[in-house]
Amino acid sequence: MKITVEEIVKAVNGELIGNDANKSEAVRNIVVDDICMNSKEAKDGDIFVPIVGTKVDAHNYIGSALEAAKVTFTDRELTEYIDGRAYIKVDNTIKALQRLGGYVRRGYDKKVIAVTGSVGKTTTREMITTGLSAFYDVYHTEKNFNSETGAPVTLFKMLDRPSDIAVLELGISNFGEMDDLAEIARPDIAVVTIIGDAHREFFKTRENTRTEKLKVISRMDENGVVFLNGNDELLAEMKGRLPVKTIFYGTAENADYRAVNIVQGSEGTSFEIIHDGGVIPAWIPAFGKHNVIDATVSVAIAEYLGKDPAAAAEALKNFRGQRQNIVKSKNSDAGYEIIDDTYNASPDSMKAALDVLRGHKASGRKIAVLGDMFELGEETEKLHAEVGKVINDYKVDVLVTVGKLSRKINEAADDSTGLEKHHFETNDEAVKYLKANLIDGDTVLLKASNGMHFKEIVEKL
Repeated sequence: MKITVEEIVKAVNGELIGNDANKSEAVRNIVVDDICMNSKEAKDGDIFVPIVGTKVDAHNYIGSALEAAKVTFTDRELTEYIDGRAYIKVDNTIKALQRLGGYVRRGYDKKVIAVTGSVGKTTTREMITTGLSAFYDVYHTEKNFNSETGAPVTLFKMLDRPSDIAVLELGISNFGEMDDLAEIARPDIAVVTIIGDAHREFFKTRENTRTEKLKVISRMDENGVVFLNGNDELLAEMKGRLPVKTIFYGTAENADYRAVNIVQGSEGTSFEIIHDGGVIPAWIPAFGKHNVIDATVSVAIAEYLGKDPAAAAEALKNFRGQRQNIVKSKNSDAGYEIIDDTYNASPDSMKAALDVLRGHKASGRKIAVLGDMFELGEETEKLHAEVGKVINDYKVDVLVTVGKLSRKINEAADDSTGLEKHHFETNDEAVKYLKANLIDGDTVLLKASNGMHFKEIVEKL
C-alpha cells in the first residue's frame, strides 16, 4: 500500500506551496512510503517532518533533506524551493504527523490494542505480541516509537506491513499527550500496567498520572474494553468507575485473571493462571513477578478475543524481551552473573528488578548496583530513599550506588543487618571496585535511568 502527496495534503489539512513546479500533477502523484525526522537519514520515498526542538529547528535542514527525499512538511514560510519537490504547508508539523498517522489508522479495519502505563509498557506489549502470535500475524510498535512523534510513525508503517491485529505502545510524559495519542490510535482494547512515579516531575501526583493514562480509553465506543493491573492500588480503585468494560489481571485477589503458584527457576518462571474456575499452566523465559503479571494479561486478551488461552500461554515460551538480560562474565571458568536491567529506571521498576535478584538462584552473593533515577520532580530524594528502605526486603548482600541522587538510596539502606554498602560518584569508580571484588558465584544486578549510562558498566564487566 502506498500514499500519494495528494492524499497526504488532504489527510493533514495542508496546502502545497511554492511555484508551479511544486504544485504540478507529477508532484501531487509522488508516492511516500516512509517518514524521516533526521535530514541526514532522508532517502527517496520519504516525507521529511521537521520538528522544532529545544535546541534545533529542523526546518533549517529542509534543503539538505530534499536532496534525497521529495516531500516535506513545513509550518514556516520558505524562501527557496526545489523544482519537483512537494512542500506541504501545515499549522504545526507534529500535529500534521499525528493526523497522517491517524489517517492510516482509520483505514486499518483490524483490532488495535494499546498498552500504556508508567512502567512495563514495552515488556507487556512484547508479551501480548508473543501470545497473540499463536493466532495472528501481529503488527506491533518497534523499539521506542511510542511517543507523540513515535506513535504516528508506527501507525504510518502499517501501510507496508499487512497484519491481522496491531499492538501499539503509547508513552506520555506530560498533560494532554494521551488525548492526542488516543485520537490517532483509536484502540479497541487498552491495557494499563502500573501508575507509578515515572515522570513525576511533570505529572506531580500519581492521581494525575492515572487520570492522564486512563485517557487511553477516551475514544472508545461502547464495545471498548480496558485491562487493568489489579496489583496497582490506584487502578484497583477504578472498578465499576469506567465507561467501558474493565477486566483486572495480576496476582491480587481482585484479579479476574490471577497468576498463582509462581516458581522462579534457573531458565525462567513457571506459574498458573486462574480464571472462572479454570487453570492455565504457563512458563516464561523471564524472571520476576512483574513479568508474570505482564504475561497474564497476554493470555487474558487472547481469551477475550475468542482464542484458546492455553495456546497463548504455550506461545509465551518463545518470549524474547528487550529489557532484561542475564549474562555470564567471561573473566573466569565459573564466573559471576550479571542481570542487565539497565534500560531506564523508576522506583517501581527498580523494586521489580530487585525482586528478580531476590528470586535468582546464586551460589555466591547478591549485589545490587543502583544508579540515579531521573524525572521524579520535587520528591526525588524521598523516592530514592524509599528504595533504600526496602533493600533488605530483597535479601541483598552488597549495595553499590552510583551518582548523586542514589546516595539517598545508600543512606536509607539499613546496614545493621549485615548489608555491605558502597557509594561512588562515577561509573568508572564503580567498575574499578566491582572488578576488584566480584568473585565466582556472585550475581550482580545493574539498574539506573538511561542518563546514567550503566550499559558502560555492563560492557566493562
